[in-house]
Formats: sequence, C-alpha cells, structure tokens
Amino acid sequence: MMQDDKQIKLDRMRYTKDKLSANLILVAIALDALYFVSIYQSDVGSYYYNWSIGASVVYNLLFLLISFLASEGVKSRKSGYTVTLLVIGVMQFVRMAYLPTKAHAATVAISGVDVQVMGNGQYCYVMICLALSGICCLAAAIISYTNNQKLAGYLRSVQNETAKG
Repeated sequence: MMQDDKQIKLDRMRYTKDKLSANLILVAIALDALYFVSIYQSDVGSYYYNWSIGASVVYNLLFLLISFLASEGVKSRKSGYTVTLLVIGVMQFVRMAYLPTKAHAATVAISGVDVQVMGNGQYCYVMICLALSGICCLAAAIISYTNNQKLAGYLRSVQNETAKG
C-alpha cells in the first residue's frame, strides 16, 4: 500500500509543476526587492552616489531576471537551472560582505557632524533579507534537483518495464 502511494506520487510528478521550488524563488525575489528598497531609499550625504550603487542596481536587475527565469524553468521541471540557482543563492551571501557591511562601517560628515551611513537596525534588516533570499535560492535548487532525479529514475523504470513487456 505504501509503495503504491509512492508510485502514484512519482507518476503524478510527470503531469504536475514543481510549485514549491518556483515559489521559493519568488520569495527570494521578494526578499531581494525588500533589500534593495531599503538600500536605495537611503540618502546619507553623498555616500551612495558612486559606481558601486550603479553596479548594485545592475546586479539586482540581473538577479531579478535570472531568478524569475529560473522560477519558470524549475516549475516546468527543467533540470538545467540547478547550477544557476546555486550560483545566485551563493551570490546573495557574497553580497552581504560588500555594500551593507561597508555602509554599516562608514560615516559621513553632514554639517560638520559625523553620521553613520547605515544604522544597526537597517543593517540587520538588509542582512536578514539577503540571507533568507540566498537560503530560498539554495533550497529551491536542492528541492528541484531532488525531484528531477526522482522523476528521471521513475521514468527510466517505467521505460524499462515497457521495454520488457
């Protein structure tokens, strides 16, 4: 009986979408959006008016595009997106070490008074957003890969049974 339930679940995978992985990527996109809204709304002196913000904007646009395309791909159970999701998931963690960390450590003089560019609250918020976004991408990659491997194994066994019969 238990084996039949497993068989039915595997057989259903041929006709259903991988919604869990796709939705995890959409959550990663939303968390990234919360991150960049928090960063880009900051206007502390002239600290944020440099090339690194431009590069950050371009990276965010690429992240949004690539992750949305990956979401659509894993939803359709295409296996080629695992490495892409792993890379963008890891990159979310790498990003934590650059812009937020530097902004948190920096001060600018405004009217002769040193002001911290990013306070502790905003720093914690953006770090949590990036970390959770990265975790969602990595989890989506692992879940998608696992499901695709299970489905591929099942399809091979069905094909072998068909060839024998």
